[in-house]
This record gives sequence, C-alpha cells and structure tokens, in this order.
Amino acid sequence: MGPLTGFTVVEMAGIGPGPFAGMLLADLGADVIRVDRPRAASSPGADGAVEADSADVTSRGRRSVTIDLKSPEGVELVLRLVERADALIEGYRPGVMERLGLGPQECLARNGRLVYGRMTGWGQDGPLAHSAGHDINYISLSGALSAIGRAGQAPVPPLNLVGDYGGGAMLLACGVLAGLLAAGRDGAGQVVDAAMVDGSALLMAPFYGAQAMGRWSERGTNLLDTGAPFYDVYATSDGGHVSVGPIEPQFFGRLLGLLGIADLDPGAQYDPSTWPALRERLAGAFAENTRDHWQEVFTGTDACVAPVLSLAEAPAHPHNVARATFVSRDGVVQPAPAPRFSRTPAEIRSSPPVIGEHTREVLAWIGLDEAEITRLGDAGITQRD
Repeated sequence: MGPLTGFTVVEMAGIGPGPFAGMLLADLGADVIRVDRPRAASSPGADGAVEADSADVTSRGRRSVTIDLKSPEGVELVLRLVERADALIEGYRPGVMERLGLGPQECLARNGRLVYGRMTGWGQDGPLAHSAGHDINYISLSGALSAIGRAGQAPVPPLNLVGDYGGGAMLLACGVLAGLLAAGRDGAGQVVDAAMVDGSALLMAPFYGAQAMGRWSERGTNLLDTGAPFYDVYATSDGGHVSVGPIEPQFFGRLLGLLGIADLDPGAQYDPSTWPALRERLAGAFAENTRDHWQEVFTGTDACVAPVLSLAEAPAHPHNVARATFVSRDGVVQPAPAPRFSRTPAEIRSSPPVIGEHTREVLAWIGLDEAEITRLGDAGITQRD
C-alpha cells in the first residue's frame, strides 16, 4: 500500500515524460487510469485488444481504458472519469486538450479539486510553445546541453534523461504531488504547467550559481565535467571502464595510495597546472589491469572508484542485489520503485496493461450499466471486447 493509495490519476496516453510520470505515481500507489484511443489498437488479439508489451516498463501499474476522444460521448466519458479523479496528466501540444473539450476549464468545472498536470517541452505559452521539439532541443535552450561534454568537442546529449525524465516527468510528478497537498488543504485544484525547458534549467541551478561566482568556464574544463582528472572515466586493460571521483583531498590521497602512486603531492590536487600530468598518470595506471581487478582493489574503500557497468551487468552487482534495486517481472528485468518508504512501501502494482484491458471495468466504476457499456463498444466509442 503505497503513500498515494486512494488517489486516482487520469493519464492521457502519450510518449516520453508523460508515461514516466504516470509510472512514478502508479508505483507510489495511485490508481492510474490511462485513456488510450481505440485506433491505437493496431495489432488486435483474438478479443480485439492489443497484446501488452511486457517490456514497456514505463507503462506498468496502470489500468487502460480506450475512448474515442473525437466523439462527444467519448469526451463525456473522460469528464466523468475526471469527476472521480484527484489528478489528470497530459502531454499534448498546447491547445489540443482545449480543442477536444477536455481543457482545464471544462475539467475543473466538473471537479474543482482536480490537479491538472500539463507536460510539454516549451511550456503552455511563449514564442516556441506551438513548435515541435524533443529533449535535445529543450535542454539546448536551457543551457544544460552546452555544459555536457569534453573540452574541444561538441556537446554530448545525455540520453533523454535531463529533459524528458529529470526536468520533465520528475517535475511533473512533483508538481502534481504539491497540487494534491494544496487541494487537500484548501479544497481547490489548479493547473500545473511543467515544461522541459523550465525543468532542465532548474536542474542547472548549481551551475548557474557557479558561473555567477566565477567558478564555471568552458565545457570540459571544470570540476565535474571531465575537466578535473580526478572526476572522470578511465579505460582498463580489458576494454572496460572505471569511474573516478575522489573530490575530497582525503579520498584523493586514498586513490593515489591504492594505485601505488607515491611521487605525486596530494596537496596539489586542485592546482590546474598539475592536471595534464595527473591525467596521464591515472590513465596509465588504470590501463595496466582489468576492470574487475580494480573493482576488487577499490570496493569498500573511500577512494571513490566504481566499475562502469552495462545495463546487463548492473542488476547483478552485489550492492544492487542486496537492496533489490532491480526486480524481474514477467521475465523483464527493470528498476524497482523508488524512493523507499518505511511505512507505506511503493510497489509495481501490475504489469503493463493490454490497451483497453480495463475498459468495461473502468466504465462500470464511473456508473455505466452493462447495456450502455456494450452499446458504446458496438458504436466504436470505446474498445469492443
């Protein structure tokens, strides 16, 4: 029974950060009802529903209902869902929900306590609000991408972790939770405008502060961006890599000791003039042995060295195994819910749903009888089973 047990969230089906936010809320115990469109059922099984992809990890924990949003009756069904929900999350371009008749005005008129979460790249307003874009574009505009990469080279896109998930989905979930707390206090809902350009800019707060203090210069020349040789990744003799990060002097001294480097002054760690030679020494030392050798040398020490594990290797690492950081469900290894709660633990409520799997169940939950549910299915307004 997670901390959000008892809360209901309507999720308008989408891609990227929206599903990830829905997964977070579902893992925390919310009943997340995803509204899929019937036309999404492109590969129907024998019963007319699309088979769930058990590897679609970010779809776990949902109930799925299919509704034709172009039909007035379909829109009314979503509004009836909204009447019983605590929150709604959507990731369409600005204006799409309004054109469907499901904008904040219509939804809050039905449920004044509703927290209406909106996820976009550029935000609900501004010159670029209606332009297409993806994670890489949003983090470009926030300044985040310019700071990631090695000196003298082009910026390196950090997967889509910074925009879609860190600056997008995480802050959407945070905003929805804050909205729920406010609604619980004063009974009034509100709109949460979560934009990836805003969120990725917020993630850069420490670095904008460092720049203002004169502690941030060109990409790849600073403390945490591979500029410092004691905060970087080094190749090992077997083609593997280790991450090295002993920022504190006492930890840096431990690193040198375990590498057998006795002729360098640990006190000169923060003198940039020594960095080229230090980098060469560290690279040479780590290249002498395998990644597993260095893991054995450094595990349990304060030298701040760890093996760089692949996605296949990480779930089997002893620390991750001890903490059950990864779990296997339906044969799919995936990250376990986080964070951890002492009294109301989060959990994976269910496997990814088949599109439309819970249509009859959800429609009955909002008060429709069997005859009406059958009629809507026959008319193509909902998934026919």
